[in-house]
Amino acid sequence: MSTAVFLSEGDRLIPQLEARANWYPDALHGGPVAGAFARAFELMDAPTEMAVTRLTVDLMRPVPTVPLSIETRVVRTGRRIQVLEGRLDADGNEVAAATALRLRVADVPVPAHRRPEPLPAPHEIPAATMEPADEAWFHTRGVDVRSAKQSFYTAGSGTAWIRLAMPLVEGEVPTPLQRAVVAADFGNGVGNVLSEDFVFMNADLTVYLHRPPEGEWVGLRSRSTVDALGFGVARSELFDTTGAVGFGLQALFVDRADSFGS
Repeated sequence: MSTAVFLSEGDRLIPQLEARANWYPDALHGGPVAGAFARAFELMDAPTEMAVTRLTVDLMRPVPTVPLSIETRVVRTGRRIQVLEGRLDADGNEVAAATALRLRVADVPVPAHRRPEPLPAPHEIPAATMEPADEAWFHTRGVDVRSAKQSFYTAGSGTAWIRLAMPLVEGEVPTPLQRAVVAADFGNGVGNVLSEDFVFMNADLTVYLHRPPEGEWVGLRSRSTVDALGFGVARSELFDTTGAVGFGLQALFVDRADSFGS
């Protein structure tokens, strides 16, 4: 078992076996990709104390298990708002892109208002068996999953708690933003409404946060909506153990499993 999802080698990230998805045998799960972008944006200078409130990742093609590099730039900056942009390169090819919105952090008391109903605590939900359990994929080794459904793969809207089972990058403690975006990429699985006869991969991920999650666990209340056009949308409410923290959205590519890749 690896010590982290990625190893760091200078400016490059080296994916380990636990970074992979099982849609493709030699490509990364979207969670580590989103986490890598979150890390890159957090390393960028800010003009004042700021927090990422929106991160969008476009997964333009399968991200291969080769050394990866992320280039970032500031698109717009000011005392209140900063817009960031990044690109992920593998063997000289751009394979994913991302943007982030950072807003200034300030003490602004707000009146009480209705918030989403909280989830049952992680210890109240059984641990999920992720298949194939004896193989090293991100969903089997990179994270711990607790699922309210009898099986994580059962079709239907769902509730789950997810935490990183190892550091995202060796020697680093995952940040709240990294934990949030990694977990949010599981929304299409948590809220899957299709049987195993279908493929329902997300082509992107957008995460909105109204506060950073506290603790290791990030909860999802998710549901997907698909129609007979070959695509759909997965929507997730995001939580920590004290309450709601934000939302996740994913555009889904949908196909019959026996047609996928043909």
